[in-house]
Amino acid sequence: MVYNRKRTHVFTQQNKRMCAFSCVSIALIFEKKIAKTGHCGRMERIKPPALWRGFAGKEQEMTKEELARVVIERLKEEYPDADCTLDYDQAWKLLVSVRLAAQCTDARVNVVVEDLYARYPDVDALAEADVKDIEAIVRPCGLGKSKARDISACMKILRDQYGGRVPDDFKALLALPGVGRKSANLIMGDVFGKPAIVTDTHCIRLTNRMGLVDGVKDPKKVEMALWEIIPPEEGNSFCHRLVYHGREVCTARTTPFCGRCCVADVCKKVGI
Repeated sequence: MVYNRKRTHVFTQQNKRMCAFSCVSIALIFEKKIAKTGHCGRMERIKPPALWRGFAGKEQEMTKEELARVVIERLKEEYPDADCTLDYDQAWKLLVSVRLAAQCTDARVNVVVEDLYARYPDVDALAEADVKDIEAIVRPCGLGKSKARDISACMKILRDQYGGRVPDDFKALLALPGVGRKSANLIMGDVFGKPAIVTDTHCIRLTNRMGLVDGVKDPKKVEMALWEIIPPEEGNSFCHRLVYHGREVCTARTTPFCGRCCVADVCKKVGI
C-alpha cells in the first residue's frame, strides 16, 4: 500500500481550518449574546442549515436520518405536551374511537362516543347491542353502517377470545374487524407504550413536504420508510406532534404558515 504523506497532511490541515472556523463562529454567537443582554442567558436554538460544506467546499445535503433528528427535537420543543386527540380512559374505547375516526374529525368522534358509552359502558354491553342501535348513535361520524358492524364484531371477539381485553400483539390487533395498520400502531403506542408509527393524513403530508420520505403516499410504505430513520422510542410521540403541527402550521387546505414554522429552515417544502 502506498502511503501519501503529503496528501494526508493537506487533508488534516483542511480539518483543522474547518474546526477553527466552527469554533470562531460559535464564539461570535456567544459574544453577540453577551453584548446584547449582558450574559449568555438561555441561548436561542442554533438552527442547523439544510446544507453544509464538505471538505472540498461542496454543499452536501443532510441525510434523512440527520433531518429526522432535527425535526424530532424541534417538534418536541414546540409541542411538549402533544398526545392522542381522541378521548379515552380504557383501551377498548380507543379501539372504538379510532374506528369511528376514519374520514371523521377526532373532535366529532369525542362528542359522539359520549352517548355511545353512556348507553353501552363496557365491552360486554357493546357486544350485546343491536348493530342498528349502534349505527343510530355513530351515524354522525359517517359510514355508520360499516362502522357499527365492525364495532359490534370487534367487541364480540374481545369478549369471546380475550376476556374483554384488547390484545397487545400487533398481528392480533390487525385481525380485528375494522383495524388497519394505523389503528393497530396507535393502540400499540398509546395503550401499551410500544414502538409505533401512526401514518395518518398529517403524517403522510408532512413527512413528504419535509423530505423525510420522497413522494410516497401509501400509508404502509410511508410507515416502512419512517421506521428506517425514526428512533423506535420516538415514533409514537413524533406522529402525535405531526398531527398538532399539521393542524396549526403545515395545513392542508390553506397555504402552510411557513413563516412561523419551527422547521422552516430545514424543510424541503416539497409541493409548496
